[in-house]
Amino acid sequence: MRTPMGGAGHGTATAADGLMSIGTVLGRLRDEFPEVTISKIRFLEAEGLVEPRRTPSGYRKFTPEDVARLAQILRMQRDHYLPLKVIREHLDALARGEQVRLPAQSQQRDTLDGSWEADTEQRTAARIGRAELLAAAEVGEEELAEWESYGLLVQRADGGFDAEAVTVARLVAELGGFGLEPRHLRAMKAAAEREAGLVEQVVAPLRRHRNPQTRAHAEATAKELVGLSVRLHAALMQSALGVRLH
Repeated sequence: MRTPMGGAGHGTATAADGLMSIGTVLGRLRDEFPEVTISKIRFLEAEGLVEPRRTPSGYRKFTPEDVARLAQILRMQRDHYLPLKVIREHLDALARGEQVRLPAQSQQRDTLDGSWEADTEQRTAARIGRAELLAAAEVGEEELAEWESYGLLVQRADGGFDAEAVTVARLVAELGGFGLEPRHLRAMKAAAEREAGLVEQVVAPLRRHRNPQTRAHAEATAKELVGLSVRLHAALMQSALGVRLH
């Protein structure tokens, strides 16, 4: 849902008054967010967090409210390490006039060892227990144990699972409805791990950077790369199926 900060909503821009190109928006944001890129702005648009208008020829045009919304999103990522889903929920709550409490900025973000403690704490807090995973994914212990045996889900040393495990479990179950068994999905897991390695190569230098803002930007960069990788994977799959089906 579009919040008031995002402007008057999407549609075709018919007037140039107050509207900015994506390049102008980038210039306005760069003073505070030196790591922001055009691809990052487009990624946030693709995720539905900002909705620029379009000219009749299809060019993006941003309002001042759009720029303010982008700045707020980038601050939430930089200062509070919030994932996009949580940021969207916060913005929706603000649009409803609700009070939103953001997590305190971690004092650890100014350390120079590159260990990124604040993000580690947030990830730990986002983990769920085994019983919670079974209930959320609506599967039984036998199914979960089988998926673990093929490495599709991995229980951590503390006995919990990453919150993303719920999504993985549900998707594995849905694919099973089409006859795809866990042994068939090992190739997908292996491919995902290889892609994760590529993303890590890109963001590792950012995480080791002495500038805390640059280190904080590593998470946003990783998410952007994941989004682009997923889109590329989908496009390659559609292309491959198109070739085989025609």
